[in-house]
Amino acid sequence: MNFSDAELERYARHLVLPEFGGRGQAALKAARVAVIGAGGLGSPCLLTLAAAGVGRLTIIDDDVVALSNLQRQILFTTADIGAMKAEIACTRLHAINPHIATVAVPLRLDAGNGDALLAGHDLIIDGSDSFATRLAVADLALSLRVPLVSGAVGPWDGQVAVFAGHRPDRPCYRCLVGSPGDAPDRNCAATGVLGALTAIVGNLMAMEAIRELSAFAPSSAGRLTLYDACGGRFRSIGLPRDPACPACSAQ
Repeated sequence: MNFSDAELERYARHLVLPEFGGRGQAALKAARVAVIGAGGLGSPCLLTLAAAGVGRLTIIDDDVVALSNLQRQILFTTADIGAMKAEIACTRLHAINPHIATVAVPLRLDAGNGDALLAGHDLIIDGSDSFATRLAVADLALSLRVPLVSGAVGPWDGQVAVFAGHRPDRPCYRCLVGSPGDAPDRNCAATGVLGALTAIVGNLMAMEAIRELSAFAPSSAGRLTLYDACGGRFRSIGLPRDPACPACSAQ
């Protein structure tokens, strides 16, 4: 894949990394990534992916910018209040890096429209705040045989994992959560959340996406990374495939 002179200068710090180099940058440029949610997790994740040179970013979010978002949703400004997040995100990301393509999808993804919205992507990133949406996205990623990068936060803690249940030795999202019928959503409007925490977790999601796309190191699918903001500690635990998982065991 050819790079313009401007791209060579823009990505120079990537290109000199022996483990990454032109091969890794070309993989990013060729990639099509769908990001569900442009909020607290999606905002920092999208900024990092755009700056890194991911070729096509599809932003799926049906919400508008609110004043209370601005404490953590760093893609947006006060002037954006009332505007659709997906559309503002596309404009801002293209301004950061004009060499990438951005697609705004101002819709709420569900089991009915998700297949059409996610088809043709190489990687799916879920930063949504609805458990029902997370389950729908996870099932769609599995059926499309596409890796899923999933992040979540509580008031003072966060987690990130890559799920690839279409691979024979890696877990899917339901290997972790099972098949809950009515799990409650964790609403930050009620519980609160530290803005800096969402930036940390969102950027960890971007890192895992770049790892999957460029293969600069082995995939982290099968590992769950946890961050405790109060204690300032990270830890990583193994996440095995569930042989009785109702979603991926058949595959």
